[in-house]
Amino acid sequence: MADTLTIIDNRTQTEYELPIMYGTYPEYGAAIPAKELRKIKATETDFGMLSYDPGFTNTASCKSAVTFIDGEKGILRYRGYPIEQLAEKSNYLEVAYLSLFGELPTKDELDRWVYEVTHHTFVHENLKQLMAAFRHDAHPMGMFVSSLAALSTFYPEARNIEDPEVRLKQIHRLVAKVGTIAAFTYRHSRGLPYVYPDNDLSYAGNFLNMMYKTTELKYEPNPILEKVLDVLFILHVDHEQNCSANAMRAVGSSHSDPYCSLSAAAAALYGPLHGGANEMVLRMLREIGHVDQIPDYITRVKAGDFRLMGFGHRVYKNYDPRARILREMAPEVFKVTGTNPMLDIAIELERIALEDEYFVKRNLYPNVDFYSGIIYQALGFPVAMFPVLFAIPRTAGWLAQWNEMLMDGDQRIARPRQVFIGYDDRDYAPVADR
Repeated sequence: MADTLTIIDNRTQTEYELPIMYGTYPEYGAAIPAKELRKIKATETDFGMLSYDPGFTNTASCKSAVTFIDGEKGILRYRGYPIEQLAEKSNYLEVAYLSLFGELPTKDELDRWVYEVTHHTFVHENLKQLMAAFRHDAHPMGMFVSSLAALSTFYPEARNIEDPEVRLKQIHRLVAKVGTIAAFTYRHSRGLPYVYPDNDLSYAGNFLNMMYKTTELKYEPNPILEKVLDVLFILHVDHEQNCSANAMRAVGSSHSDPYCSLSAAAAALYGPLHGGANEMVLRMLREIGHVDQIPDYITRVKAGDFRLMGFGHRVYKNYDPRARILREMAPEVFKVTGTNPMLDIAIELERIALEDEYFVKRNLYPNVDFYSGIIYQALGFPVAMFPVLFAIPRTAGWLAQWNEMLMDGDQRIARPRQVFIGYDDRDYAPVADR
């Protein structure tokens, strides 16, 4: 049997046969090329059928090999590698390389990659001056988004996106510099002098250095905290065609330079529905206040008074594998930073919710935001920095999506259709006659 879909238009009784496309896993869904729907017409002058899908809930906008998610089974893989293995055995820069170039690097490739990233961490002094011009109370993410866009003015050759060597140079720069810019936004918000990168440290260790170094000659990051931050970075590298990845691809499809495209992706992440969910979890835990108050809080959630933050996901209908990894790491963090009563509330809240038929029936399992905010806070990061911390590792994923999009011959400049619901043709009336 041919892999086609037969559609009968009941308006005209015409039958159409549309080809079916498959990805690596046919059992996870197939697609029909949307332009094939244009063949379905009620009249000769009819434009043709469109699909209507606000929020792209069931529309594939691209072919991608970067990330695979099975939300029903709670599976997340980068380039085929389970997230659990990468979090346990790898480090952020190696995973960034994997996402960007498709394979785990050899020893020589990894050494070269780490060298290139490490030696591009410094930013131009003019950019530092630009950041210093922000108000003292400017939001770190606003500074981050603006500074990314400003980078395009320092590297005008980046507009030559069709040159692979030019693209690679910008990838090195961006993966390296986002940590520096992020740390500078924090130091600015605290009225502290900016700390320059220390290229002797790991990627995560250097970020902690730029965040927290004060008077010591050499900052030595705590190895446990350095490791957990590295794991947090790994867990946030990429997550399929989410809002910010879609923004990266949409803006990049106009052949904008990668700095402006990345700024657009970061701006999408700035939205509370995307990059601010872990802050909402902390607010919820503070509102609960004590484990004794959890049953009453659960009752109110079930009554529809508010949502249980950090539970449920647009994609996952099972336990988010990233949340499971962080749950196991959280106690090790608090052995270093000291106990936090919110962790006790979170663990008990999770236990009760996972045993309650109301939440189980609705597939409301903990997602990555449920534990990431607690850990970020334990590491000393203020809530305003949370979306910036998200953006640092996601830069590698955004660039992987951008690079893949540019290499895909099927891609065109993003230009969705609309279902027009406005007025028909009208004649202009003078203001006195309206």
